Amino acid sequence: MPHQARKRFGQHFLVDEGVVESIVRAIAPARGDTVVEIGPGLSALTEPLLNALDHLTVVEIDRDLAARLRRAYPADQLTVVEGDALKVDFAELGAKLRIVGNLPYNISSPLLFHLVACADQVLDQHFMLQREVIDRMVAQPRTGDYGRLSVMLQARYDMEKLFDVPPEAFDPPPRVVSAVVRMIPLPASRLRPRSDKVFELVVARSFAQRRKMLRRGLADWAPHIDWEGLGIPPTARAEELSVAQFVALADGLVDAGLLQP
Repeated sequence: MPHQARKRFGQHFLVDEGVVESIVRAIAPARGDTVVEIGPGLSALTEPLLNALDHLTVVEIDRDLAARLRRAYPADQLTVVEGDALKVDFAELGAKLRIVGNLPYNISSPLLFHLVACADQVLDQHFMLQREVIDRMVAQPRTGDYGRLSVMLQARYDMEKLFDVPPEAFDPPPRVVSAVVRMIPLPASRLRPRSDKVFELVVARSFAQRRKMLRRGLADWAPHIDWEGLGIPPTARAEELSVAQFVALADGLVDAGLLQP
């Protein structure tokens, strides 16, 4: 019996074999890799991945699709984790993880932030997302797409937009163009804020009113910040700051005792 796409799960099933081949080629799975696929759906990616791997783990929220996967593949080849990817502890799924998936658009940003927690155990991530989201992920300062998502993810990953995917590659077709992104966690030697919590707070507050000059948006802290020392002009807006400047700004607030780590 054909599976009806469920709107509440944001299901759009990939059906274009050429796109599937391009994604698998970009992932380049090796036989012994520890790969986790999020949202396997009707197995468009699952099957070619299994052909290249000794074992694959998938995370599927739809119980009917999870049952279908268990029937279709032996347990020694495929482990099905039935549940919400936003609640799965990916750190428990192994080390040197390679995470892939056609992510539901309705949870893509929360899921990307959720995965940051296990980035130390990840080799790379390949995701299909709404193109607009990927454009924001890889955006550079002083551009309209540059925002909180850009800063938070660029502080943790090296990211590259690989290629676009048209709506007709899916069933049912979404109303937007999709794209594929590669995300590689930055090494331990990366520039790191003294407090991840403070860094996240400062970035969120800075972009909450992105049209305002930063000194007005951060008015509570502004008098105590060494703006000149940080190289931030009086008229600067959030979208003009680099990731490194946001890290320095957060560290300055910690050093001044204005925010607790």
